[in-house]
Amino acid sequence: MTATTTFALVRHGQTDWNAIGRIQGATDVPLNDVGRGQATEAVAPLAQYEWDFVVASPLSRAAETADIIAADLGLEVTRHLPGLVERNYGPAEGLSAGPALDALRVDGDSGSFRGAEAALSVSNRGLGALHQLAEDYPGARIIVVCHGTLIRLSLMAALERDIPPILNAAMSVVQFSPEAGWTASVINNEPLEADAVALAG
Repeated sequence: MTATTTFALVRHGQTDWNAIGRIQGATDVPLNDVGRGQATEAVAPLAQYEWDFVVASPLSRAAETADIIAADLGLEVTRHLPGLVERNYGPAEGLSAGPALDALRVDGDSGSFRGAEAALSVSNRGLGALHQLAEDYPGARIIVVCHGTLIRLSLMAALERDIPPILNAAMSVVQFSPEAGWTASVINNEPLEADAVALAG
């Protein structure tokens, strides 16, 4: 029987840009003190499960969140994967709600802007990184600290269902089996009734 790999996908803590509604994307914006506190608070739900190690996006807000979580759980951050970087929003990065941002919107879609990375590219990158981890560490339990849009688009593609916006420092627990594909048991810290998998132990 092929081993099932379990992932906790955790969004980084808050940054100053998050707090004022400025689009970050691939821009490397650091955590603020609220975000560091959120990273510490993320440890309690994660501690309900057993984990082997932590990997992260190389962007500093995710890397620092991963460092805080790993230290509190007694784990190591073993890799920083470029495939886990947030969606690149191009000219929209650094903008807040207003006419300049509205002028970049694509067909009124609040999540897409001219010059931004395509949603399919984002989900392919995110799932590609997770598939590579599952191939390299079959059966492992891995905490993956990265970014909200990357997590949401990757989960939508993997689970073929709508996923709400991912909250800062929230945990989503998913499993990948080469035979059965993807299942989820927690989204945004909320346990799911369907597809629930017993992970504790």
